Amino acid sequence: MLEIAVVALRWLQYAGAVVLLGTPLFLLYTFRRGDGVDLTWSRAILIGSGLVVVASALLALLAQTAVMAGSLAEAIKPVSLSFMITGTALGKAMVARAALALAAVVAVLALRPGKTAWSISLGLGLFVVASFAWTGHGAATEGPEGLVHLASDIVHSVGAALWLGALVALTILLLRRPGVDDGALYRALHGFSGLGTLAVALLVATGLANSWFLVGSERFVNLGESLYGQLLIAKLALFVLMLGLAADNRFRLTPALRLELEHTGQSISAVRRLRRSIVTETALGLVVLAVVALMGTLPPPVAT
Repeated sequence: MLEIAVVALRWLQYAGAVVLLGTPLFLLYTFRRGDGVDLTWSRAILIGSGLVVVASALLALLAQTAVMAGSLAEAIKPVSLSFMITGTALGKAMVARAALALAAVVAVLALRPGKTAWSISLGLGLFVVASFAWTGHGAATEGPEGLVHLASDIVHSVGAALWLGALVALTILLLRRPGVDDGALYRALHGFSGLGTLAVALLVATGLANSWFLVGSERFVNLGESLYGQLLIAKLALFVLMLGLAADNRFRLTPALRLELEHTGQSISAVRRLRRSIVTETALGLVVLAVVALMGTLPPPVAT
């Protein structure tokens, strides 16, 4: 039961972190003054995601302590928690993650929605996302290659946050209609294509590097024989599905929205198709995070 809680809490931390980083970056990259879009919702989503990271990181600290101590009763003892926080990299990372997310919440609460608040959330979110690599498989590689693997893991996490955080923002924009100007919505979707391309490039490049370190060239043939390998295959399949939806959005549905606006002045059918596609892509992204959360608790093939 504790192991399930650890995985669920990792998933919550991932989900909150990608919003803290990816959503404000998308807003900064896409929108300018005078776009006619109400973005006050960004305050609530950033505060909510920050609080999710704070709560799930602290609960994960307790759950992980219970796993190591053998029971929840032992985990709540000050000596057990103190050892976890001061004596393990995992405990330090969770506390740091919670503190960074809380700082982001305070900043967003204190400021009006806009460039300053988004920039602070982006900066703190970057450190929150990077903290996962600090205690993940990327930090386990020894020797000179260790720094390369760690850097690759950090960039991989950032690429995922760019993509998924932007998808969350697009989902909200599409679900908030008719309060969103159609022209601004098209510009947001068109702008996402550039950010999405960057994210995909980062994910592919660093994914190949991470697989080299965690799987090894000689184990690729037998990848499906381990649970880790099966989950990696599932993750890749989900990634391909998301990539297919993203390509359809960019090359078919978004141009269709522009044409519909130009010829009819309305965008009801185009937006309906885009909404369905973006929501599906976002849901697949959340499933990917769940798979990654489970993979993080398993030994990679190179360690077996």
